[in-house]
Amino acid sequence: MAKAPRPGTVKTRLHPLLGPEGCAALQAELMRHTLALTTGHGLRSHVAHAPADARDALAALVPANVELRPQRGGDLGLRLAAAVEDVFASGARPLLVMGTDAPTLTAGHLTAALQALESSDVVLGPARDGGYYLIGMNRPHTGLFALEPDLWGGDRVFAATRALAEDEGLTIAALPELRDLDTPEDAAAHLDAFSAGADGELPARVAAMLRPVERP
Repeated sequence: MAKAPRPGTVKTRLHPLLGPEGCAALQAELMRHTLALTTGHGLRSHVAHAPADARDALAALVPANVELRPQRGGDLGLRLAAAVEDVFASGARPLLVMGTDAPTLTAGHLTAALQALESSDVVLGPARDGGYYLIGMNRPHTGLFALEPDLWGGDRVFAATRALAEDEGLTIAALPELRDLDTPEDAAAHLDAFSAGADGELPARVAAMLRPVERP
């Protein structure tokens, strides 16, 4: 799931630090990072993109073997459900659904998610802000996206999704928590970890793009 890297429409909370053009460039780099992981892992990859008219622009950004399909539906839950239905209908199974907000996502997380689905119905990767950076499933459990519209983007998405899975009697596995890159605070925390050489550090190209936000 990805927004096209158009200035003024992506990573808007980082505009004060990077500006609209810088945020668009960051979004493009995060897309490249995520797709490099999935295609490098040998996974059949799809990008459900918004807006719908971004296909031609994205075709120049994504690898040729990645399938592009426009997002459809109203709120994020409806768009997720539609994308999951479409990709399962194309023969994908199991399915990992990701955004592009988790720059410290690694191939190891994808391996762990696929292994978890060998014994669980659903796998979730919790984000530190209360959302999730990955949801995986063996069947199209689209009921897991039936959150109230005002919950999306808040700090209860992971908990509410887990509760829906439990209500459906699904078995659930969880991956390690990761931090998204949405706010100036996120950027500073990621750079602090990168400078300290912490495990799960930023990709070097992303770190270089965030250097202007480093504190003296």
